[in-house]
Amino acid sequence: MQQAVDGAYAVVVLDVMLPQVDGFEVLRRIRAQSDVPVLMLTARGDDVDRIVGLEIGADDYLPKPFNTRELVARINAVLRRAGAPRARRPSGHEHLALADLDLDIGARTVRCAGRLVELTGAEFTLLEVLLRAAGRVVERGELSKTVLGRRLMPFDRSIDVHVSNLRKKLGPAPGGSERIKTVRSVGYICVLPGGSSDESARSSDPSG
Repeated sequence: MQQAVDGAYAVVVLDVMLPQVDGFEVLRRIRAQSDVPVLMLTARGDDVDRIVGLEIGADDYLPKPFNTRELVARINAVLRRAGAPRARRPSGHEHLALADLDLDIGARTVRCAGRLVELTGAEFTLLEVLLRAAGRVVERGELSKTVLGRRLMPFDRSIDVHVSNLRKKLGPAPGGSERIKTVRSVGYICVLPGGSSDESARSSDPSG
């Protein structure tokens, strides 16, 4: 496990079924030390394993048995969300800001009321998409395609779990209101201060 958190790997492919300690415990230990992207392999049809893995901090999952081409595609999607292998821009990062939230897009860091918030690659991308569309509903299918790099499948709760994790990590908006609201059977909306829905999060790019 230590190899997974020492910075030597761009992504970890983790099987739930391991001989000595289960994959969930390994994932917990990884997340206690590192935000390295993790793709979990789960038993086909075992929704509980998938949801638990996402709640603990997995970026995505792939049910077994799987096609190796799909595995490669999922890994590439995870790497894109994590910002690898593209180089970080040394200066002039674009920022997205809304209320007490500030996203540094280039550095892929999030601050909430000045506090650094540790997000997985999927959570960061999800928050970025919602902030860019602040005040407008983003459909779950669009979120799945943009955030996870795949189309939304029936009974797939991955996006819902990632939204739940975001809510827990960010907490309520100033004043105690919801930051991200659920639009039943449609998707999610990032709520603007005051609850209006006619403008998006302000964006700034010092280089532009």
